[in-house]
This record gives sequence, C-alpha cells and structure tokens, in this order.
Amino acid sequence: MPESRRVTVVSHGPNCLDGLTCAVVAARYFGGRRYEPIFASNREIDDVLRAYDPSHPYDEELWITDISWRDSSTDLHLDSLAARGLHVYWVDHHRTAIDRRAEGKLNVRFTGFVLDDSYSACRLLFNYLRTRAAERGESKPELLALEKLVLLADDVDRWILAVPGSRELGLAMRAMPQQEAYRALLAMDADLTYAPAIENALRRVQEELKRTFALADETRLVSELPSRGLTVVAAECVDYAGEVADRWSKSFERAVFALYDHRSAGISFRRTPDCTVDLSRLAGGFGGGGHPAAAGCQIATTGTNRASEIARRVIEALARGVDE
Repeated sequence: MPESRRVTVVSHGPNCLDGLTCAVVAARYFGGRRYEPIFASNREIDDVLRAYDPSHPYDEELWITDISWRDSSTDLHLDSLAARGLHVYWVDHHRTAIDRRAEGKLNVRFTGFVLDDSYSACRLLFNYLRTRAAERGESKPELLALEKLVLLADDVDRWILAVPGSRELGLAMRAMPQQEAYRALLAMDADLTYAPAIENALRRVQEELKRTFALADETRLVSELPSRGLTVVAAECVDYAGEVADRWSKSFERAVFALYDHRSAGISFRRTPDCTVDLSRLAGGFGGGGHPAAAGCQIATTGTNRASEIARRVIEALARGVDE
C-alpha cells in the first residue's frame, strides 16, 4: 500500500461521540499520512459524499464510518470513483443500514466494509484496524492506547451505560464545538485524562440540562396504546434527549419516548428497559434510523402542539406494527 495515499474519513457528526471516536481511531492508525476528517449529519451525508470527487482517486482512500446514505445517486457516484481506483471502506452498525444493504441498496464496490450491529462503529473500526495492523506486522501503540476510549464510546452510543464515565464523556462532546471536541479526543492518553476543555464543557452541560429538563416537563404529553400495552411519552427538549428519557424511565413501564430536539429539529426515540419496541425500525418508518434502544428521525410538525402531533404519528406507526 503506498504510504503517500491520502486518507479522508467521513463520519457521523457533528458531535456524536461514536462518530468522533471513529475519526480519532483512524487518525491514530494513519498517523504520518495525509489525513482529513469530515463530519456530516444524516441530512448532510448524501451531499457530502457526492461532493467528494478527487482528481486522482487511485491516490486516495475514503472511509465512511458510523453513517449511511440514502440516495441511489450517491451509490453511483461512489461506485464510479471506485472504478477509477478509489479505495472505499465503510464501517457502520445501524440496523437500518444493515436492512438496506440486504435489500440490495448501498451497493458499492467497497475495498472493505464492516456492517454489524454487535458493537458501535468506533469499536468495529478499532477491531478492524487492530487486526489489520497485526496481519501486516505493524506496531501501532498509538492506536492501541485508544481502547478505553473506544469502550466508553461503544457503551454510551448503544445506550448500555454500564461503563463509568461514558455518559459524562458523551455529554461533554455534545457541549463542545465540533473541532474542539475532535482535538480533545485525539489528544487523550490511555488513562482518559480529561483536558480542561472537556472539564469546562461538563460544567456547561449541567446548566443546559436544567433548561432542557424544564422545557421537557412543561411540554410532556403521555398517551396510551392499549392494543399493544405501550405508553408513548412525547415532549420537546433542547438536546440531551437521552438524559430526559433516562430520568423519566423510572416513572413509566413499557414506554417509548419521542422527544423533539429544538437544536437538531429532529426526533429522538428512547425506551424503558422493559420495552421491546425496536426503535431503529420505528425511526426507519419515518425515514430515520439508529439502534433498537436509541434512534432518531425527522417528523414534520407545525410548530405548535408538537408533542401532540408527534404522539399521534408515533402511535399510528406503532399500531401498524412498523417496528416489527
């Protein structure tokens, strides 16, 4: 492999800990190479990938991590670049991406890809590059030093929350400007010593949480779906939907939380531990995606009575069994 080949990573952003960690993992592995991380939201990803058009594809590698695209024109663009010599890699763990690939979509001549919902994307990428380094006899201590960070990001991204500190780090990343968050993670040591920027972000988070909890409590609407024995809790928030749902989960059984986030203008889905609704499929019914226990999508609302509109749409989808 030519060591001069430029590497571009397009990862989920702007402030997703999993997507940021993917870019950090790649940066550590490809240290010394020309390297550029690009972060894109689900709404931006097709435009970002179609805009990627290197003059000399055979001198480039493109890694797409923790995200997938929707337009067939993006498939065609990436495939045409692969035909011209571009090395294209894809690492994702979202159920919607796995389902769409099984349907024959997302069909590109990848140099390599990992599509598996067992772990988060950064953990899949870390394992892939660690194995690759071992097979090539490469010593990558700077990559291996990221293992604790990868496990934290995996824990919070799949909403397991069993590793101490995972939630706090995820919150800090959301409170920081994207490039500052990326640089702070890139500079982390094996003991995960927090830089002052992360400590400052955690202090800001506490104030922001107070405001979003107040808005969520004010707008909360609880609806029942007796035919399935489910409760749907809809509300508005400003970021931190997972924290709102986690706080409320102690008060509900078999509940789906549908939270409109004013910052992203999207819907975040969460569920109580006893709820078996596959939120990735629920979100997929609205053109979104995610994980069984945490997912998101866009649902158009008029701007007034958002909780009522969202609850109605979600209940209708669950009544149709869109999650099954």
